[in-house]
Amino acid sequence: MSDRDEFGAFLVGFIVGGLTGAVVSLLFAPQSGEETRALIKDKSIELRDKAQVTGEEALARAEALAADARRRAEELTHEAKIRAEQLAGEARTRTEHLTTEIRERSKSAIEAVRKTKKGDSGETPAV
Repeated sequence: MSDRDEFGAFLVGFIVGGLTGAVVSLLFAPQSGEETRALIKDKSIELRDKAQVTGEEALARAEALAADARRRAEELTHEAKIRAEQLAGEARTRTEHLTTEIRERSKSAIEAVRKTKKGDSGETPAV
């Protein structure tokens, strides 16, 4: 993000500096009006070309950054999907383990109750 801000500041400084230099050189130039107009035309064409090149470079850089961001987002999405699958598998395993444990405890409890009931029905209490 700061690279983008620094590049924008550079671009603005480049354009303002170029315009300032052009104006100062025109004001102090010992030339006729026709020569000055020709010079202005040449300098404006040169400045336009430089701005176009700088703009193309900025566009190429922005496209590269966008492609890199897209690639990184895809990587993160893939990693998140893998992690989610791992967590789902772990949860499934843990659930199966707990279900098995609950069934075993329930069976043990039922058997204990049955044994207790059998013992109560067949014996008479001692006095």
